[in-house]
Amino acid sequence: MDWPGRWSHIQKMLERTGPFAHPDFEPSTETLTFLQETCKILVIGSGGLGCELLKDLALLGFQNIDVIDMDTIDVSNLNRQFLFRAKDVGRPKAEVAAEFVNNRVTGCKVTPHYCKIQDFDESFYRQFHIVVCGLDSIVARRWINGMLISLLQYDDGELDPSSIVPMVDGGTEGFKGNARVILPGMTACVDCTLDLYPPQVNFPLCTIAHTPRLPEHCIEYVRILLWPKEEPFGSGVIIDGDDPHHIKWILEKSIERANEYNIKGVNYRLTQGVVKRIIPAVASTNAIIAAACATEVFKIATSCCLPLNNYMNFNDTAGIYTYTFEALKKEDCVACTNIPQVLTFSENDKLQDVITYLIESATYQMKSPGITTSVDGKNKTLYMQTVKSIEQRTKDNLKKTLKELGLTDGQELYVADPTTPASLTFKLQLGSNME
Repeated sequence: MDWPGRWSHIQKMLERTGPFAHPDFEPSTETLTFLQETCKILVIGSGGLGCELLKDLALLGFQNIDVIDMDTIDVSNLNRQFLFRAKDVGRPKAEVAAEFVNNRVTGCKVTPHYCKIQDFDESFYRQFHIVVCGLDSIVARRWINGMLISLLQYDDGELDPSSIVPMVDGGTEGFKGNARVILPGMTACVDCTLDLYPPQVNFPLCTIAHTPRLPEHCIEYVRILLWPKEEPFGSGVIIDGDDPHHIKWILEKSIERANEYNIKGVNYRLTQGVVKRIIPAVASTNAIIAAACATEVFKIATSCCLPLNNYMNFNDTAGIYTYTFEALKKEDCVACTNIPQVLTFSENDKLQDVITYLIESATYQMKSPGITTSVDGKNKTLYMQTVKSIEQRTKDNLKKTLKELGLTDGQELYVADPTTPASLTFKLQLGSNME
């Protein structure tokens, strides 16, 4: 169907009622005006899923769209990210995707942002009516989830509905995918259902170091053990998965390791995939999940149909299977409740034990937590990894026991982490080793 024909179809749908319409839906031309002129949509990610989302939203009639992506186009993206061409390699994904849609769909204005989502504050996110995510990062999902929760306003304990910015989230992995609708403060958020996300594959260190059997073991050996030991690009240089010089060095060392143990299969693509934790993507799955997400955005914006409530799974590894269920809010969710989380430790446990727990716990799954507390009304930083100068001053605290640090039972700890825009409050429950 051409664009004029598609738009005529959308007009008819919004100017009539039907058996599947939302109870509050009233057919009118005002809905069309809102769709075209007023409604602002933010798409986060312009990769395989993001490209499909931009195309679908533009063809559904949304004309005010912003897109954020921090990556540039790689030649490997061209087989599934259909808004990009060979001439675009090296350019920012958001800018190229925006140009393509703006040139193709008359009246649509896509505004690109080549940056991280963390570069914007609350005032930026508050301007949007709906946020749509096409991400391959759980950390980024959790961060934007926390940001939208922080926008909520309450009047005498009652949630102000006008402060809610709905989030439609899509995710794919191979021939599997999911779409979900999150109404911050009302329905289950990302952290409420954190255990639904597949855990990151980690190989035992003993296997990597002593008995490698897979090509991935050889690559992980170089990444984890050889890189910090040999420091091939200088002291303190962190591996950049998008730097071909870094990947080439890891590849060469991995091949040496693989030859030593007669292991086949180490190549550039696999090396970069292991280093960047790349999840295999399939174009058809991206198209299906993006269509589901764009449909939900259209439903929320127009109330023409009841929205998804609130989680849909898709699987076509053997036939086609979909399943919809209502994910429930977690009563003590770390993100969407104000209940301080309890950390139970012995007074003789070290601060490193607390850090390790926050990272490895299925409930919190943090990346690089920084911990502060309050002593005599003043903030005291116990450990902060993300700021090098502070990390140098506080790293010795990792070896100290909680008792040596002067922490007491019931003391509050404030934890900052890249997975959330706001610090989280924990209450320390201390006991002796006997207890």
